Amino acid sequence: MKIIESFAIAVRSLTANKLRSILTMLGIIIGVGAVISLMSLGRGAEATVASVFEQLGTNVLYVVPRSPEVAGLAGLSAVIAPPSITLEDADALARIPQVAGIAPVNENFVQISYGGETWSSIIHGSTPDYAAVYAYTLAAGRFLTERDISARDTVIVLGDEVAKQLFGARDPLGQRVTVKGQRFTVVGVFARKGGALLGVSLDSVAVTPITTFQTKLFTNRTATGEDAVQSISVKIASRDAVNSVRDEIETVLHKRHRIASGEKNDFAIVSQDQILGLFGQITSVFTIFLSAIAGISLLVGGIGIMNIMLVSVTERTREIGIRKAVGAKRRDILSQFLIEAATLSLIGGAIGIAGGATLGFIISRFNFSGITIHAAFTWDIVLLAVSVSLAIGLASGIYPAMRAARLNPIDALHYG
Repeated sequence: MKIIESFAIAVRSLTANKLRSILTMLGIIIGVGAVISLMSLGRGAEATVASVFEQLGTNVLYVVPRSPEVAGLAGLSAVIAPPSITLEDADALARIPQVAGIAPVNENFVQISYGGETWSSIIHGSTPDYAAVYAYTLAAGRFLTERDISARDTVIVLGDEVAKQLFGARDPLGQRVTVKGQRFTVVGVFARKGGALLGVSLDSVAVTPITTFQTKLFTNRTATGEDAVQSISVKIASRDAVNSVRDEIETVLHKRHRIASGEKNDFAIVSQDQILGLFGQITSVFTIFLSAIAGISLLVGGIGIMNIMLVSVTERTREIGIRKAVGAKRRDILSQFLIEAATLSLIGGAIGIAGGATLGFIISRFNFSGITIHAAFTWDIVLLAVSVSLAIGLASGIYPAMRAARLNPIDALHYG
C-alpha cells in the first residue's frame, strides 16, 4: 500500500473520532509545547546575557578576591572571600603591556534622593577608566578625573534611568543628590545603554570616585588594614592578548600578595567567556530539568496513543479481516496502523510547536526585574520537536500495529 494512501486513510480514521483524537493528542501537545517554549527561552536567555556583556565592553578580565580554603565558585562569594585586593594592585596591573584600561570597582545598593524623589540604584566607586572599560558614553557633563580620586571629591555621575527618575526633564548637572546622608554634586550623565544584568538595569547605576566610596560610603579593609577593592576590571587591547595578560596578572599579584609557589591564590581571574559559560550551564541545567518534567507529558501522550490505537484495532477487527481476505499483506496492516499512530503524534507535535512558539512570544513581551528575554526559535529546536513526536508515535503504535497485523483473517471476519 502506498504511503500517501495510508496517510489519507489515517487522516479519515482520526477525523471520524475528532474529540477522541484531540484528547489523545493532548499529552503530546502539552509536552512538545513546553519543550519548545523552554528551549527557545533558554536560548534567548543565553543570547540576552551575551548581549549584555557585549554592552559592558569586550576583552575584559575581572580580578576578584577568593577564599583559598573554599574550592570552586563558592570561594568567589563576597560573603566567604576575605578582602584581598587594593587600589595599589590596580595601579600595578595598569603597567602590564596590552592593558588598555583598569577599573577597580566597589559597589553597593543605595537610595539616591533629590527633592522629594528617591530612586534605588547600584552605586559604583571607580576611577576615570571606568567609562572606557564598561563602554559607557556621556550624554552630558563630564566623567571622573584623577583630581576627583585624589581629593576624594563628593561628585557623582548618574545613569540615564537614575537621572530621568530623579530630575525628569530638568538638567541634573550641578545639582546635589543625597546618598547615605552625604551630599554629592552631579557632574555627568551617561547616555542610555539599555540591557540589564542579574535584574539590575545598566542605566540604573551611579558612579563616584572609589576613594570617596571607600571613606564616606562603605568602608571595607583587607587583613593588613588597607582600603579594599571588590573587583578590578582589566580591559585588554586585543582578544589575542587575553591569555598572555592573564598570566601577567597572576605573576604580578603573586608577587604583590607574597603567594609562594604551591600556595592557593587569594584572588581569581575570571574572563567574560567563563561567565557566559557559567550562565550557559545554569540555563542548560534548568532547561534540561524542566524539559524532563515536560517529558512526563510526552510519556503520558505516548501511552494515550497506544491505548487509543489498541481500541482502534479492536473496533476495526472486521475491517482488518476483509482487507486481508482481499489480499492485504501483514506489512500493509502493520504500516497502516504505524502511520496512523505517527500521524496522530505529528499533528499533536505541530500544534504543540505552534503553542510553544506562541507561549514563548507572550513571555518575551514581559519584563522581569528589568530583564526582557526574547525567545530564540531555531530550526534545530523545531526539528527536535518533530523527531520526538514522530518517535513517540512510532514507539506507541508498534505494539497495536503488530497486534493488528497478526490477526487471523477468518477470526477477524467473524468478529462482532
